[in-house]
Amino acid sequence: MLLPLLAQGRTFRIGKASVYYDDEESYQVVRAIGDLKRDIAMVTGLEGRQSQIVVGTYGTKTISNLIAKGVLKEQDLKGKWESYVITVTDEVNPRLVIAGSDKRGTIYGIYDVSQRIGVSPWYWWADVPVTKNPDASVDCDYYASGEPTVKYRGIFINDEDWGLKPWSSTNFEKELGDIGPKTYAKVCELLLRLKANMLAPAMHSCTGAFYSHPESKVVCDSFGIIITTSHCEPLLLNNAAKSEWDEQRDGDWNYKTNKETIYKKWDDRLAEASQYENIYTTAMRGVHDAGLRGNLPMEERVPLITKVIEDQRQLLEKHISKPATEIPQIFVPYKETMDIYENGLQVPEDITLVWVDDNYGYMKRVSNPEEQKRSGGAGVYYHLSYLGAPHDYLWINTTPPVLMYEELKKAYDHGADRYWLLNVGDIKPMELGMQTFFDMAWNIHAFDIDNVNTHQAKMLANIFGKDNFQSILDTYLRLAWSRKPEYMGWEYEWDDKAHTGLKPTEFSFQNYSEAQQRLADYQRISDEVEQIGEKIKGKSEKWAAAFFELVQHPVQGAYQMNRKFLMAQLNQELLAEGRTAEANWAARQMEAAYDSIDALNHRYNELLDGKWRGMMALAPAFCALFHLKPEVTYTEGAGEEPLDLTPKSQPLGGCYLIELADYQSKSDDAKLVKGIGYDWQVMQLGEVTYQFPQVDADSIGVFFYAVPFWPIYKGKSNRIAVSIDGGEPQVFENKFAEYSRSWKDQVMRNGIGCRLHFAIDKQVAQHTVTFKALDPGQMLQKVILDWGGLKPSYIGPQKL
Repeated sequence: MLLPLLAQGRTFRIGKASVYYDDEESYQVVRAIGDLKRDIAMVTGLEGRQSQIVVGTYGTKTISNLIAKGVLKEQDLKGKWESYVITVTDEVNPRLVIAGSDKRGTIYGIYDVSQRIGVSPWYWWADVPVTKNPDASVDCDYYASGEPTVKYRGIFINDEDWGLKPWSSTNFEKELGDIGPKTYAKVCELLLRLKANMLAPAMHSCTGAFYSHPESKVVCDSFGIIITTSHCEPLLLNNAAKSEWDEQRDGDWNYKTNKETIYKKWDDRLAEASQYENIYTTAMRGVHDAGLRGNLPMEERVPLITKVIEDQRQLLEKHISKPATEIPQIFVPYKETMDIYENGLQVPEDITLVWVDDNYGYMKRVSNPEEQKRSGGAGVYYHLSYLGAPHDYLWINTTPPVLMYEELKKAYDHGADRYWLLNVGDIKPMELGMQTFFDMAWNIHAFDIDNVNTHQAKMLANIFGKDNFQSILDTYLRLAWSRKPEYMGWEYEWDDKAHTGLKPTEFSFQNYSEAQQRLADYQRISDEVEQIGEKIKGKSEKWAAAFFELVQHPVQGAYQMNRKFLMAQLNQELLAEGRTAEANWAARQMEAAYDSIDALNHRYNELLDGKWRGMMALAPAFCALFHLKPEVTYTEGAGEEPLDLTPKSQPLGGCYLIELADYQSKSDDAKLVKGIGYDWQVMQLGEVTYQFPQVDADSIGVFFYAVPFWPIYKGKSNRIAVSIDGGEPQVFENKFAEYSRSWKDQVMRNGIGCRLHFAIDKQVAQHTVTFKALDPGQMLQKVILDWGGLKPSYIGPQKL
């Protein structure tokens, strides 16, 4: 939400301005001009023709004349991708000029002006009010946007079964009873206001396939939005929808045995859709998100997918009348297709390789030096929301901006500047994460590892005024880092019997006040947002609604979800000690938390006369249990006695917590990074040495947590060398396979733990421990030295 128009200079009063454009302007730009007129009316409440706004795209007569007169610099527009210029002319009656290098460049310039006069990109989707200001103006001498750092930038609407689909089909677009053109019009407008340019439509079987509602593609085209598709929709065909692929009608989705039927489906889809602007997914997977059909050995899979891609490119050339090398195409090595690729699949070099995260925010790999030479370049497919093993997270947004930046910048630095696709679930409530993603995609160079953590707090301050947003977000995201609210039932999904079902958490009430501190931290920020919400509500109900959606609901919902499970756990622990009255109190607290979650979701759905009715639910998905009540026991006749849960400090006998910021020495490439980690800071290695005091023991355990990154590409690993007092190092290597127990555990706790044992001279008064990265990108998030005193807990003692 950082305002892009930074140049100050001449002032143009926006009220009573008419908008001029050439007849030859594209219909997409003309539609956006209509939005500009509406935005000006919303802000100023004025209409008239006292001044003029000139809007145009490079190559039109008006823009050519302005270039000839020196008002515009041709080098800022000619041959540029999606760039724009905004300037106020130096005339007796100044004109505001918005010029684009192409149609989307012009559209982005239009919405830039809208944002400058006070229309948030989130005015509709997050209900950010537009403040009336009849004196609204644009102050600018000459501003050139430059090209976006990522060429294609968009969202994938996914897992819409419990949010966007019921909201659209029963509320917003109930006439159709589905996600259709009316919904997509709102989506496309939001994307353009965020400077995005592509959309992967909703595709679950609960939703009518995108092309089953013919108006949808026309609507998206009218906005100038490019249609792309997910990894499992080759050549725009959604085989998860019965209307597109029905096994009883069409046979097996198996190119080896049913090629003719599949080929004709692709042929027909291109005949229908190729006239529009698309990016085409190549290769194929199984039905929906399943693996390739046929149970083929790898030596057959590689030539089969090679043939699939060859046939797809022939179809593209047939329908688009261009060489395949000039048609935007992607290959997404997602799940089993990554194995096929790494076993020798030769993807034509003009096809963009779209690298994927592991569905939980960690890039599985990026382009190696050879892949960086490909003419098609590379991209990323990243998640803010996911349905799948080991556990889904569909309810609220808890992905830290620092993790997003670290992983996306890593991909960008290795060549992923062609295509960024963000899985946003239902769009709501991922607003803050979406804004960060698209601001980075537009200009990654405006960010660094230090300032990215303040991005969302600044966005909130721009909307609601200065408040304690940074502290609130830091606490909220830190607590979710160690365990997302959806994971607090300690269940695993699609897993064996031992790991299925709700269980007590591993947060300890007995040691380090770990559970008490977690509850206290959550209650503090919950109380803070309640107070801020009341203050904003005094201003207006509309402002309060926006605050509730963006801040209050996720913070208070996360608190109540934690309270629900921790109070159930406490109930059982107190019962085991025979403390029945206190156990009864804890059981009642669990019930209150459960009811509070329902009340928060209901309040969300009923905001603004039910605008979002159907959108906000706990999303039980297909096998989740976290939305249920955990088991508690209430002892009749024992009464209730409140328990003091104030966190209490506990001496650390027999162990020592390293403060990551208090290093003795470090290499130039080592850096303290704030905004991720159990204590909300990590040490990015390099090499770093810490001191610790004399130890009354002959040996010591070095227990540390690392951030669970994947190796950057094949041939690299995740190795950290550890040594005591300059002695022989021991090497920890985080080797894991996707869906292994080790990987599932580190996904759920956002960390990989390691314990190494060293002999130590207890006569030495001061010791050192040194950590050195043997592979790029390693980060330490917690270090505890233990010589017999470390007590059981989830993440150990904390210094906050």
